[in-house]
Amino acid sequence: MALLDKIRIIDRKLLPDSRGWFLKVLNGMEEVLPAHTGESYITMALPGEWRANHYHYKTAEWFTVFKGTAKVILEDVETKERAEVIIDAAAPKTIFAPAGIAHVFINISKAEEMILIAYAANTYDPADTCLYNLVD
Repeated sequence: MALLDKIRIIDRKLLPDSRGWFLKVLNGMEEVLPAHTGESYITMALPGEWRANHYHYKTAEWFTVFKGTAKVILEDVETKERAEVIIDAAAPKTIFAPAGIAHVFINISKAEEMILIAYAANTYDPADTCLYNLVD
């Protein structure tokens, strides 16, 4: 079998808005995935802008900034316990947020985009996402 018959090139859709952009890397519907696969995505925020500001009822997520710096605000929606963490591409860290933890990523740079890659344990379901205002 020829190489081009073995690989898959999959078109993706970049979703820009006034804050930056969002791009799913995996959506869980690709061929040849394990029995259960969530989705991977990349999102960008312009200086001073934010991404997310929600929580999930069922889905856990892992987040890593690979360009820029973000202030991450997290809140347990049951106990209201809140934490703020700074994550920076220069000293990479991954934040795991289980279901029920609200999260927002604020680009605290004055000049640089913040780009974050994430993995969600489940594929996107709008009924699993609840808006939660950690920032306005």
